[in-house]
Amino acid sequence: MPEITLPDGSKRVFDHPVTVAQVAADIGPGLAKATLAGKVDGELVDASTVIDQDAELAIVTDRDEDALELIRHDAAHVMAQAVQELYPGTQVTIGPAIEDGFYYDFARDEPFSPDDLKKIEDRMREIVGRNLPIQREIWDREEAKKVFAAMGENYKVELIEAIPEDEQVSIYRQGEWFDVCRGPHLPSTGKLPKAFKLMKLAGAYWRGDSNNEMLQRIYGTAWRNKKELKAYLHRLEEAEKRDHRKIGKAQDLFHTQEEAPGMVFWHDKGWQIYLTVQEYVRQKLRQHGYQEVHTPEIIDRSLWEKSGHWEKFGDMIFTTHSENRDYAIKPMNCPAHVQIYNHGLRSYRDLPLRLAEFGSCHRNEPSGTLHGIMRVRNFVQDDAHIFCTEDQILSEVSAFIDLLFEVYKDFGFEEVLIKLSTRPEKRVGADELWDKAEKSLEDALNHKNLDWELQPGEGAFYGPKIEFSLKDCLGRVWQLGTIQLDFSMPERLGAHYIAEDNSKQVPVMLHRAILGSLERFIGILIEHYAGALPVWLSPEQVVVMNITDKQAGYVEEVAEKLKKQGFRVQIDLRNEKIGFKIREHTLQRIPYLLVVGDREMENGAVAVRKRGGEDLGAMPVDEFISSLHHDVKNRV
Repeated sequence: MPEITLPDGSKRVFDHPVTVAQVAADIGPGLAKATLAGKVDGELVDASTVIDQDAELAIVTDRDEDALELIRHDAAHVMAQAVQELYPGTQVTIGPAIEDGFYYDFARDEPFSPDDLKKIEDRMREIVGRNLPIQREIWDREEAKKVFAAMGENYKVELIEAIPEDEQVSIYRQGEWFDVCRGPHLPSTGKLPKAFKLMKLAGAYWRGDSNNEMLQRIYGTAWRNKKELKAYLHRLEEAEKRDHRKIGKAQDLFHTQEEAPGMVFWHDKGWQIYLTVQEYVRQKLRQHGYQEVHTPEIIDRSLWEKSGHWEKFGDMIFTTHSENRDYAIKPMNCPAHVQIYNHGLRSYRDLPLRLAEFGSCHRNEPSGTLHGIMRVRNFVQDDAHIFCTEDQILSEVSAFIDLLFEVYKDFGFEEVLIKLSTRPEKRVGADELWDKAEKSLEDALNHKNLDWELQPGEGAFYGPKIEFSLKDCLGRVWQLGTIQLDFSMPERLGAHYIAEDNSKQVPVMLHRAILGSLERFIGILIEHYAGALPVWLSPEQVVVMNITDKQAGYVEEVAEKLKKQGFRVQIDLRNEKIGFKIREHTLQRIPYLLVVGDREMENGAVAVRKRGGEDLGAMPVDEFISSLHHDVKNRV
């Protein structure tokens, strides 16, 4: 007799095994109709799943976040059925739910066209209207291979062969169409909301291996209702307008080119943003007791082998060769920082030792993943490593968290999401060290009374980590900051200190970054602010414009006065109408536009406009300077 415990703590006892759907019906007809699936002891399952022992059960309806995964997975299956109905002979391969949507990879001789997407989407709606029951079946492995082989579904046969022997071969059927799938799924195609849209076509290698066949991938998005779909499409439109690559070109900030894939050519104005961000971080590090260091970009391969990076990331490391020695162009800074730590005898009195570097790193990212300045092969990290004792872990992690929140707030980000990532399958170090490291980070988060989420298996190969992500103005989540606790690398690279009892001890190493890479963070800033950066970050803070040639000398005088106060100023003395100048500099997102005519020149004033169109009127130059100092100091 299974006893079912519901989320509100109430219990229902049955004298026979029951399905999730039957429990929902027992609670009430309204819930039975709304049921999409269930969560049994925390695991998402079909509504038809049988419960034959005591369990905790949550009924999943379209009000729950868990419904999105089901909806998107079902949308992928419905799309695959639509494709095979419209284009017989097409093979289906893999079709998962992904963030914000789904995709399916197809093997077809003739390429799909954008016009095909409309046909497929219309057929999907028709299949939803058929309300086909979705049923799970368990097939004999060899029989399943025969069935799919007879259908010409060679990729499915390969997938079945890859299923571990101790796992069942599960098939999901909707009407006459079926596919190999672990599930779970909705009860019927009619439960799939018609809030979906096919978005784009792309190429994809079978199983992500460039040595395999190229397949055709169709991406789609699916939501719980049309309101959510509309909001998502609106976000995409806004994101398109804010694309950092477009703004970078329009504002002459940077560019990339084929001769240096994944490398950034910074122009003067873009480099000014870069330097401003870098100097801001540098000042924060000084205030928090960090020493800034600089290490070589090319280091002998042997160091990376000792640290474990070569085994883990060898295919991502650029290499070079000289005088019968192999060198790595550094992909990260940590082994080099250990060398600085090791240069001299360390005592417990020297700890914590905080070494920071704006380290230029290179990683051989696949060309298909490169994206503007967001995903590059050469980047600079606001990297630092803290060498400390075990007793200092809590205070150091807590101090880092305070610093991180302070920095994010100054850049205009208030909402921070936190995840604790624990030991991955491939790792270095004994389990006892991992136990100790994971508990230390968990204790630090709880000590700060922060909400956080557990990410099992997502830690770095040398230690667990806390990941910090922020939300931008469109609600997009960007993972930036991290602090990683490492008991292994210092020992591998011979780091030690003399403890208070004169014993030789290995220090704990905290790997930490706040912004991650400066390139990616600047790209995020550009998109978050749509190029209209706060005054303190703007590459040009003020432009001074004349109405006629008569004011040219006064314009230069005002600009010089502003420059002496440390402001970034542009002069526009072109023989153009003032309205044209204002429009042009507004499009360049310059925060303050100063207009000078005869009256302003006579009164020692400037007419002040903001880039958003607000007219602040005429004011004395010194008053404007005072106001500008306030904006910059307070990071308005």
